[in-house]
Amino acid sequence: MNRTATTASVAITLASALTLTACGSSDGASAAADKKQTLSVWAMGTEGEKLGDVAKEYQKANPNITIKVTPIGWDVAHQKLVAAAAAGKLPDVMQMGGSYMGEFADMGVLEPVDTATFNKSDFFPAGWEQGTVAGKTYGVPWYVDTRVLFYRTDLAEQAGVTKAPATMNELQQAAEAYQQKADAKWGLSIQPGGLDTVQSFYQFLYSAGGEIVTQDGKAVVNSPEAVKALENYGSYFDKGLSEKSVRPGYDVTKDFNSGKVAMFFGGPWMMGLLNENYPDIKGKWAVANVPTDQSSVSMAGGSSLAISTDSEHKAAAKEFVKYLTDAEGQADWFERTRDLPANIAAWKSGELATDPDMTVWKTQMETAKVSPVQPKWTEITSKVDAAIESVTQGKSSAKEALDKAQGEIESLVK
Repeated sequence: MNRTATTASVAITLASALTLTACGSSDGASAAADKKQTLSVWAMGTEGEKLGDVAKEYQKANPNITIKVTPIGWDVAHQKLVAAAAAGKLPDVMQMGGSYMGEFADMGVLEPVDTATFNKSDFFPAGWEQGTVAGKTYGVPWYVDTRVLFYRTDLAEQAGVTKAPATMNELQQAAEAYQQKADAKWGLSIQPGGLDTVQSFYQFLYSAGGEIVTQDGKAVVNSPEAVKALENYGSYFDKGLSEKSVRPGYDVTKDFNSGKVAMFFGGPWMMGLLNENYPDIKGKWAVANVPTDQSSVSMAGGSSLAISTDSEHKAAAKEFVKYLTDAEGQADWFERTRDLPANIAAWKSGELATDPDMTVWKTQMETAKVSPVQPKWTEITSKVDAAIESVTQGKSSAKEALDKAQGEIESLVK
């Protein structure tokens, strides 16, 4: 059998299996929350490694509940979830990345969130939106993620930069000053091309008021706002402020440590990496909100916790998810993992309330923007990756590149 036929056969078989799975009713028999039972839980990456310790603490307070946590690598997570969904063998509770939610909600394998138990207003809007598909919520926010500006404060003094850049104009002025007066080779490290370049571009795009696709499914990547954002992004490469060629697997923290790079946009885990790997520059760097264009808007990421439609332990699963996502559980999870809490109340005490750096992250999350739910989102963003690279490498103007991407994306949106 040729490869195409094999692929088609597998696709048909998988589709049939998913159709059968989707027929499972959320009204099926489910054990009471206090009955003796075992919950199966899948979690990914670092979260999967750390969740077992939290589960042990939960079991001490709930001796009738045994929690079996299975850590799964992000590189195989999607494949395993799809296979389990097709076989009707999803765990009771699973971690779901924002890009997965629409796909699995469409399969009919996720239990809608009980909004009498979980209140939308308790969470950052962007966190809640990531678990919502077509007006119905399927995931409770577990942790959130965004990007802010990291900058070297000691080099800023040398460069005569007296405060963090507050506007996009100030950002470029600071990049120039770092190069000219503080011997930084690159004023700002942003990605010039390749896979997921769009994640580096989001801060420019969203702050300029642009989008790739609207929440109602309209492609708008060549809007005047988006063109302006890409012109601004490309100007860093035109002026030699950012490196045009970055090798795969590039670790910006090494060049940030040496002073070769003065500024970059990064996620919350970068703080831990810098403190652990480069203690000599502790106190010589800081974080700031994304500089304002029309506004200060960053990308939103993170993960939600979802319950399987076919779970026979929904009541107990709901109680465990509640434990992980209430203010106390979220504060504890932050201490264990440094993941940013999705529950707003968790930010009202301890380090989350008193550390100025954490205030920056909280402020950024309040305006962070989620990507629309689109089945072909990865393919859509690849078109934007190509447009950005065309501009950073001087092959086309921002308008030309985004007009091309617009035509390609229009056929991909749902």
